[in-house]
Amino acid sequence: MSEIAAAGAQPAWRSAPGAGAEAARGAPGARRMLQLTLAGIWLLDGVLQYQAFMFSKGFSDMLADTASGNPGVVARPISWDATLVEHHLELANAIFATIQVLLGIGIAWRPTVRVALAASVAWALGVWWFGEGFGMVLTGDVSPVTGAPGAAILYALLAVLLWPSDRGSPASPAPFTAARAVGAPVARALWLVLWLSLAYFALLPGNRAPQALNGMIAGMESGEPGWLTALDRAAVSLVAHQGLAASIALAIALVIIAVGVYLPAPAARATLVLAIAVAAVIWVFGEAFGAIIAGGATDPNSGPLLALLALAYWPARAPGRAAPAYEGMTAS
Repeated sequence: MSEIAAAGAQPAWRSAPGAGAEAARGAPGARRMLQLTLAGIWLLDGVLQYQAFMFSKGFSDMLADTASGNPGVVARPISWDATLVEHHLELANAIFATIQVLLGIGIAWRPTVRVALAASVAWALGVWWFGEGFGMVLTGDVSPVTGAPGAAILYALLAVLLWPSDRGSPASPAPFTAARAVGAPVARALWLVLWLSLAYFALLPGNRAPQALNGMIAGMESGEPGWLTALDRAAVSLVAHQGLAASIALAIALVIIAVGVYLPAPAARATLVLAIAVAAVIWVFGEAFGAIIAGGATDPNSGPLLALLALAYWPARAPGRAAPAYEGMTAS
């Protein structure tokens, strides 16, 4: 009995079908915590959207800039949207900010989590096009260090992977949280595509130039506090004239992360720790904390979302460990 209490589990025969096994491995709690973290990021986005800068022409100019370099079929709708926002700036921005706040609240409140997650996918895809120009990936001038393939698409991916449904069963539980809604093969394939695409972006010609990486980091210094500027300058000195070597090293790390979810659990955990570390380095040095401190940011950028994704793929505890306790319970 003490083993059951320590594990926080309830006897399977006292709960709904499958609930006992899920409680034993802690998966519902893990997914809910990830959902709440995603909700918190959406709320942060809404608060950032309420900044005074977003009610100025600077916001519509920011939207218009994402059309540059994109194919006409992508760029023209972006330019139309930016013009529309400029003509109704205060109303449009208030609507955008309120939608994001409501998405955060909806995901956090259990009765509306499904509706809010579905709405967040639609909203994120719209932002990915009209607000980020598809992360600028079609321009051929992007880097994972500065946020490619765009934060918005990561919001949509997280909503899909954290959808509150289960494909597994007590006899064959999902190996990690992200696999519960879509199944392990699909979840692993999505992870593989994402991180291999980041590796590809890291090796684009523009990112292999000798001064490419330190130029990206130096470009984030404007408006930063002194302590963050000092960190950036130290990083700039470290990677000066090392663009090719840095790109190759980053690409290798990203490939290792990409294949890590196909490895046994101990090795998978190591690659997920690497993913979180890479996401943290990108967020601090390449994205300057999403430029939140400097002001004018609409979201925290890709770093926190990549780390949240990694946590969604963390291997679950083997359900077999709880089995002896249940067997002892029923026998008694």
